[in-house]
Amino acid sequence: MFSLEGKVAVVTGAASGIGLATARRFSHAGATVVVADKNDATSVAREIGGLFIRTDVTREEQVKALMDETARRHGRIDIVINNAGGGDGSGANFISQLPAEDYESSFRLNSMGVLFGIKHSVDHMNNGGSIVNTASVAGIQGVAMYSPYVASKAAVIAITKTAALELAGRNIRVNCVCPGTVDTPMAYGPGGEAELKLSKLMMPLGRLCKPEEVAAAFHFLCSNDCSFISGQAICIDGGMTAGLSMGLVMPLLEML
Repeated sequence: MFSLEGKVAVVTGAASGIGLATARRFSHAGATVVVADKNDATSVAREIGGLFIRTDVTREEQVKALMDETARRHGRIDIVINNAGGGDGSGANFISQLPAEDYESSFRLNSMGVLFGIKHSVDHMNNGGSIVNTASVAGIQGVAMYSPYVASKAAVIAITKTAALELAGRNIRVNCVCPGTVDTPMAYGPGGEAELKLSKLMMPLGRLCKPEEVAAAFHFLCSNDCSFISGQAICIDGGMTAGLSMGLVMPLLEML
């Protein structure tokens, strides 16, 4: 079940976190994995017996080179995980106080990186394939003070749905995953202790998502067992988008 034997997969943002967990899982499931990251992921490629191609997904020519080189070496591409992304480092601020550059950098990394990945991989997917993009629960519901990130991740969901419609005739499925806060280095930024505590309270399951749990969703969506699922945004959030968690409700009730 969920075998990826004989599949050729490209995973961006594979040097750490979700991408690293995904590269490992896909390799264990039988896929040939090309790992891409702007940082060095040579050790990851060596560990899983794959290939590392240094790629900055904000630069279209590098994403094109990644897909072209993968197809040249392996003859085709079956799976693309457009996972590279993150915050732009601008910090929290009101919309009225944010410069346009903050939006431009967020969209360049989170939205255009996904767009480039789709654009330059599809012609190498000769007999159909699966593309899965990393969005966020922040793309489904608003998050005050983080509008550049929210908007860029909402765009990933919209791009996913549109691409699923456009590529269905070529038997290419396109989906995205929408994690809550994931237990990766990105979640432990300087001064983020309060936000981290709040994130745990917001998730009904009371903990952060593990990178391996997101990788498991990628695996499911890319398998042949999932051949009729396309155009979907799958939340991996411990119930967060279902409503207010007990971790938030109980302290409020105690205040009444």
